[in-house]
Amino acid sequence: MKFEDLLLEIGGFGRFQILILFILCLPRINLPMHFLLHNFLAATPSHHCAIPHQEAFVNLTMEEVLLISIPREPDGTFRSCEMFSQPQFHLLLNSSLQPENSSIIQHCQHGWVYDDSQFTSTISTQWDLVCEQRGLNQATATFFFIGVTMGAVVFGYLSDRFGRKAMLLLSLVCSVIFGMLSAASISYSMLAILRTLTGVALSGVSLIVLPLGMEWVDIQHRTFSGILTSIFWSIGNMLLAMVAYLVREWHWLLVAVTGPCLLSIVCLWWVPESARWLIANGKVKQAHRHLLRCARMNGRKDFAEDVPLTTYTQRIVLQWQHKKPGGSYSYISLFRTPVLRKISLCSGAVWFGVAFSYYGMSMNLTGFGLNMYLSQFVFGVIEIPAKMIMYVVMNRAGRRQSQAWALILTGLCIGANVIIPKPFTSLRSVVAIMGKGFSEAAFTAVFLYTSELYPTVLRQNGMGYTSFVARLGGALAPLVFLLDEVWRSLPEVTYCGVAVCCGSVAFLLPETLNAHLPEGIEDVE
Repeated sequence: MKFEDLLLEIGGFGRFQILILFILCLPRINLPMHFLLHNFLAATPSHHCAIPHQEAFVNLTMEEVLLISIPREPDGTFRSCEMFSQPQFHLLLNSSLQPENSSIIQHCQHGWVYDDSQFTSTISTQWDLVCEQRGLNQATATFFFIGVTMGAVVFGYLSDRFGRKAMLLLSLVCSVIFGMLSAASISYSMLAILRTLTGVALSGVSLIVLPLGMEWVDIQHRTFSGILTSIFWSIGNMLLAMVAYLVREWHWLLVAVTGPCLLSIVCLWWVPESARWLIANGKVKQAHRHLLRCARMNGRKDFAEDVPLTTYTQRIVLQWQHKKPGGSYSYISLFRTPVLRKISLCSGAVWFGVAFSYYGMSMNLTGFGLNMYLSQFVFGVIEIPAKMIMYVVMNRAGRRQSQAWALILTGLCIGANVIIPKPFTSLRSVVAIMGKGFSEAAFTAVFLYTSELYPTVLRQNGMGYTSFVARLGGALAPLVFLLDEVWRSLPEVTYCGVAVCCGSVAFLLPETLNAHLPEGIEDVE
């Protein structure tokens, strides 16, 4: 007796499943608002060294004060990180003259002045995370993803041990607490620690929402459910652009993107625990209660009698107990048997490549030819048709081919923009949008594909492990931008190479199109 057979008896995709999926989509909206918040939270406006004793130059305009105090770049713009040790009044007569002695140029001594026309304040302007401190600014995103990485391990284990719903509720409550405390940060260290903890909490939401929904849905609607849940990530992407446009002060921006978690906590009341998980853990009575509710809501009252459902659930639990004499599984179980070991190694590589290239593109809003709010919005919009197309392609071409080619084409688009000359802005923009679409298609596919590769007894452990590897990719992606000091195109070349290599690894994974979800390790082997 397979659980899928029982689902078909009580309605594999009816009003009950639709209600659950829409409620679970609410926390899904919230995820990108935090995961991509770094684009606005840590944005660095144009800036120059603060000029001391400006009151002495009352007869000069601001432009003239800058001319005698700040050296220029070859393109005529003022440098961001250097100033003259003494005012160069001779430049007022001929601004094209170069300083005679480079020793009079020094690093900023009195702080910085920031252009506040776009942002009231960001963490860059709050704590001067520019010039020599630029690495700390990029590290803020890395700290967040380190938290998400740790959370993937913690919540992967806990949700298999204590249930999906309880851990989802815990992660949402912790997200609200740490998110609000982050907004009240009084130092960079405090913010870095709290953003890391927010990452740990939100990792639980990211990890549990999809499997909890999928475990209530029949085989035929599994792909549709995965794509539907995924579309709400893109809606969150677009909402982030709108919220960031309206809220230009970083403290209040953090409050604005954390607040919606409260609505998710309230709505979670109507979501049941996974019956599949309850049966796998021998909690037949609770599973039976939820299955009865599902049958009634889906209009299958003829199956809502005690005897058949009790009989089915007891037969399934006896079968699973026979399959798992040890009774408990850990992350080590993912590597004990040969087929699972191959799946775990290959899916880990694919997840790393997907996350690394996705966040590499998503955090490069300024090189797009549009303002950053419009770029964020367009990047969100393009994801929706990418998901729709992926829905059709995955059901026609299969999971493996779709996954591999989506990631390889992402890398090729990133690589193409290295070769296309800078003056061809329209062509570069089109290629960037296509790359973002392929990148999102790869992310959509990998979530669904992975949940189908692992057996029920190890599914959350498997998702936890792959999510851990993905978050390593997400944590490294922002730091790669610092490589532009070595060679301007090195970040893009790195993203391209990793995406193509990891996409090729996907060809080694088994196909899962129209296959039953495996229940025990023996089903995989």
